[in-house]
Amino acid sequence: QVQLAESGGGLVQAGGSLRLSCAVSLSTFFSAQSLGWYRRAPGNEREFVARISATGTTDYEDAVKGRFTISRDNAKRTLYLHMNSLKPEDTAVYYCNEWPTPYDDWGQGTQVTVSP
Repeated sequence: QVQLAESGGGLVQAGGSLRLSCAVSLSTFFSAQSLGWYRRAPGNEREFVARISATGTTDYEDAVKGRFTISRDNAKRTLYLHMNSLKPEDTAVYYCNEWPTPYDDWGQGTQVTVSP
């Protein structure tokens, strides 16, 4: 069973930056998988943030375009999300998972809190 472990969140002031990491273990197809970042803000449903294909094609939710960058290191089986120019509305728990059809079991996520 694939295990997902997100890390790198924290408290940052508006305009700041963070880099999130997601270690994907027990996956024999990591390099062939499309993967994504998702987030859940308080009181909201989990939503798509960004995705990257096996060949490196990326796509972003409109609100983060130009500020967030998704990347992957297949040798380390790790997915990254570089977040710049953070806004208070980016406050959420961030998760990684397969895209477009996430695994049923999600990781614990990593909390990102952006203060005004």
